[in-house]
Amino acid sequence: MEDDLPTEYDVIVVGTGMTESIVAAAASRIGKKVLHLDSNEYYGGLWATFNFDGLQKWIDDLKENKIENKESEPNVEGGENFLKASNQYSTVENIEETWYIVNDADLPERSSKDTQTDGSGEHSAEGDEKCDEDKVEKKEIVKHWSTDRIKKEYRRFNIDLAPKLLYARGELVELLISSNIARYAEFRAVSRVATFMEGKLVQVPCSRADVFANKTVSVIEKRMLMQLLTSCMEQGAESPEFDGYRDKTFIEYLNTKNLTPIVKHYVMQAIAMATDKTSCRDGVIRTKHFLNSLGRYGNTPFLWPMYGSGELPQCFCRLCAVFGGVYCLKRQLDGLVVNEDKCKAIITGKQRLALEHLVVGQGHLPPEIVASCGDQQISRGIFITDKSIMQGDKENLTLLYYPPEEKEQEAVTLIELGPSTNACPQGLFMLHMTCKRTKTAKEDLEYVVKKFLNVGAVEPYVSRSPTDSHTQTVSPDKQHLPEGEKEAKDVEDLKPHTLWSLYLNLPASDIKLSNSAPSNVHFCSGPDLDLDFDFAVNQAKEIFKAMYPSEDFLPRAPDPEEIVLEGDETPGPKFEGDEKQDVEKAEKEE
Repeated sequence: MEDDLPTEYDVIVVGTGMTESIVAAAASRIGKKVLHLDSNEYYGGLWATFNFDGLQKWIDDLKENKIENKESEPNVEGGENFLKASNQYSTVENIEETWYIVNDADLPERSSKDTQTDGSGEHSAEGDEKCDEDKVEKKEIVKHWSTDRIKKEYRRFNIDLAPKLLYARGELVELLISSNIARYAEFRAVSRVATFMEGKLVQVPCSRADVFANKTVSVIEKRMLMQLLTSCMEQGAESPEFDGYRDKTFIEYLNTKNLTPIVKHYVMQAIAMATDKTSCRDGVIRTKHFLNSLGRYGNTPFLWPMYGSGELPQCFCRLCAVFGGVYCLKRQLDGLVVNEDKCKAIITGKQRLALEHLVVGQGHLPPEIVASCGDQQISRGIFITDKSIMQGDKENLTLLYYPPEEKEQEAVTLIELGPSTNACPQGLFMLHMTCKRTKTAKEDLEYVVKKFLNVGAVEPYVSRSPTDSHTQTVSPDKQHLPEGEKEAKDVEDLKPHTLWSLYLNLPASDIKLSNSAPSNVHFCSGPDLDLDFDFAVNQAKEIFKAMYPSEDFLPRAPDPEEIVLEGDETPGPKFEGDEKQDVEKAEKEE
């Protein structure tokens, strides 16, 4: 199958990450001949979403493919140079997977009482009270999770390498709507934004109604908050209101507003998601971004893509294919053929494929044309837990921004997903943690893991609250304990138990190409540290405009029922870009 591809293209895209997929769709949409390659057998690259079995295979592949391929270089023509592509697996580091539960075969013997409840359901003649006790005990045993049970239900998991949310009025949502790609995906609104205040997690009031219904904020504080938010929303970062604070931090600006600690906390940690180092300009922009997205699709400003963030690159790949893009997975980029300052072709297997433009995703770049590996590397932690980090009367999709406790620490973003997002089976929760890398992922996230999770071996058959409940109740009465110790024990009992964890470090998103890089090679970064997809969308726009400055970027694609085939009598509706094409066609005919 290696030699079956056509040998000339307008655009060759290597990697199916978010930015690459948007560029491929945009080029295909304007009629360019596009080839989209990926050496993996799945879409998304470092943006991918896996079921549990697929994630295990991905981890194994990373361990097996760290060794560089030493194949001989292909023959090139006079004046040409061959630049060998990088090994994509070398970009992921410090993978550490841990189970905190045992296999079914390693479980201790159940008591005779436990064994009886797993039988035919018949009970001894000890009365109805004994029957009720047995039913409760049976439910606790049936709901026990083992490694075998999780692996058996692997298809019910959708685990993201790079989980991200969409601002309701962010760049990606607007692009999905304007291009008509939104029809390929499903979304769910984030149901609550949480913050850690006065030793506990509380829900942030996002809407105006929530603000005024909130009992932890006084009437005066509510007025302060609304005035500040209105100022950020209506005036923006370039307003004279913020003159004198251009080179200062956001917290320095807030300190001049005589805000109470509670109001300041809400603005900094829940709305702007800022630290003490965040500039005033960035703080105002983040606040405005948050407020601008409120009320469009729910009580919070955020949307989550159902089945995981890895679904979104595939949406753009689907559009690219609809407009003629050629897809070839499990096809590796071996290297670039360069002549002077242009990439003339790529080598893949036994084929040489000529091109006008080459779009390359992270992990495939020849090291000779990389100037900087960047300093925005990412630490990730993924956890399967037996309940939510924050009690509630229903399942919630939760966002939590947790600022650093000490100077050497980084702020951590937490996204918690339940079964209704198809992230995990009923009875479990999926918790994602992300921060900027300073050490290893496990070291960077340790202080937040200790704050919100019980990490350690989970004792089988221990009676706990049912794992399919979303409400966590306080432990039984502990009046015999000292007050402080009792409260600490209550907090520990409310923490979810970690059943499985995975730590890993992803590469930086701020890699820079050297001046010697061919002018028609366009680099796409991997996931960035921002909460949303704006960076990837804007990068895709820049690449497209560099290639085709006079063309429209992803004009609206027609729905299937709107397409008129050649020979049909009645013309279909007009779309963005069609009018321009009609004028050009008429001019040529004249």
